[in-house]
Amino acid sequence: MREVVLDTETTGLDPEAGHRIVEVACIELANHLPTGRSFHRYVNPERSVPDDAIKVHGLTDVFLAQHALFAAVADELVAFIAEGPLVAHNAEFDLGFLNAELRRLERPPLACHAIDTLALARRRFPGSPASLDALCRRYGIDLSAREKHGASLDCELLAAVYLELVGGRQPGLDLAAGTASSRQSVVQRPVRIPRPHAPTDAERAAHEKFLDKITAPIWRQ
Repeated sequence: MREVVLDTETTGLDPEAGHRIVEVACIELANHLPTGRSFHRYVNPERSVPDDAIKVHGLTDVFLAQHALFAAVADELVAFIAEGPLVAHNAEFDLGFLNAELRRLERPPLACHAIDTLALARRRFPGSPASLDALCRRYGIDLSAREKHGASLDCELLAAVYLELVGGRQPGLDLAAGTASSRQSVVQRPVRIPRPHAPTDAERAAHEKFLDKITAPIWRQ
């Protein structure tokens, strides 16, 4: 089962207000585990980055001006995502920005299904913090490298969180149904006569002799 973990960094919170993507990253999963295939690009947003956004991800106008426009990475990104499904934390946010960028290029929106890990976490832990940081701390996932938000690192962290949210399966332990059934074998065991449960006369005599050595044994009360 193929899935794609997705994260974006942006100039703000609302694509309809003219905010743009500045970084996008994806990690491919197979049966909820990373395959090693990934996609990562910084993007020139063709506008200035507000100070509030820079405080979140650290990507400045000077740095982003050295990178390609979204139009130059769109084909490769869409091809990597393919049919998805996508796994994202607050998926509506990331999909809203991606589809806004595609709309500017007069391209169709992404049609793949999205799995929102934020919604999964809120259902599993109602009333508890459900941010990516909070979930990493809950599952003991190392956050030491996350000084600021970054799409590539956040994808790696989210992939680990997602694995825990769906059951925390260990790599290599999932067997195909056909393989598992083929390993089963029928063992013929010899029929044995049940052992008697009532004590013999000799056992009763030995027990009474033993009780004679005990002061006020409870077995005679």
